[in-house]
Amino acid sequence: MVTGDRVAASAVEAPAAAEARAAEARAVAETVTDPELPMLTLRDLGVLRDVRVAPDGAVQVTITPTYTGCPAVQTMRDDLRARLAEAGFTRVEVRTVLHPPWTTDMISKAGRRKLAAAGIAPPGPAPRRTSGPIPLTLGPPRTAVRCPRCGSPDTDELSRFGSTACKSLRRCRACREPFEHFKEI
Repeated sequence: MVTGDRVAASAVEAPAAAEARAAEARAVAETVTDPELPMLTLRDLGVLRDVRVAPDGAVQVTITPTYTGCPAVQTMRDDLRARLAEAGFTRVEVRTVLHPPWTTDMISKAGRRKLAAAGIAPPGPAPRRTSGPIPLTLGPPRTAVRCPRCGSPDTDELSRFGSTACKSLRRCRACREPFEHFKEI
């Protein structure tokens, strides 16, 4: 026989247990690293948007890729599912959303420090766009990019594309070292 006090206590414990389970799933998802930038977690990169646990126990993860054609999206999904499965979450759905679009402003301060520590110049502020047509700019970007090794702003762009489409290849004129720059998007 169940008393009224036991029913009331289990009703309070259920939401608390669900919140704890959701926090656990989020903590696990936040450890997954980006396949192309392994020094960053998906959280550092700003790609991990949301982690929820449905009433039936299924984990719903929402990510936004850095751009719509990002070749690493499937690997991100697979890595999230695998890491959550290792933690005991058997049903995981990874949704990809494109709105609002990802920008480099979503990279955390810790993520920017990790990029610089890995020799990749972090992006500056993302360009601000107004509504309406997007202007076409044919010239090279006019941003000063500091060398992640010596800090000099005297750098040259060698190639608009580096090892991935979101990075450019640059060289520091002061220390003469080449480095990648995460482009502002």
